[in-house]
Amino acid sequence: MKRIKSPMTLPRYFVGLALAMAALLSVAATPLAAATDDDSFFTHLHTEKAMANVTVSPGRAGPVEIAIQLETTDEAPLTAKAVSVTLVDQSGRKLAPVEASRDGEDSWHVKVAQLTPGRWMLGLGISISEADHVNVESPILIK
Repeated sequence: MKRIKSPMTLPRYFVGLALAMAALLSVAATPLAAATDDDSFFTHLHTEKAMANVTVSPGRAGPVEIAIQLETTDEAPLTAKAVSVTLVDQSGRKLAPVEASRDGEDSWHVKVAQLTPGRWMLGLGISISEADHVNVESPILIK
């Protein structure tokens, strides 16, 4: 079989390469934690001792509710003694820490009166036992 070489092969190659690079850059630029279509914001936080699935609803400015599901590093439910939430905005303004209310064995929630749009640092203080305390934080985006 004979290969037919087209003068358009090289430009097509470069266009394909450019599209592939654009796709790669768009994936790389996507934040790990992002607002979903229903305006909730989800992020997964983890340390060597604990993991947390956190949903901020809605993921836009105003009053929000933060739902927290705790897990061990083996993805089993983690029963904690207490959970606190801290929020710091991009200018460094820190809201007072809020103690979360227990919803179930591994579920907690917090209501925050008012968040402004922008990037916030969400911190969780997890008391696993009297002597074992874990702190973890992650950026979140409020629209």
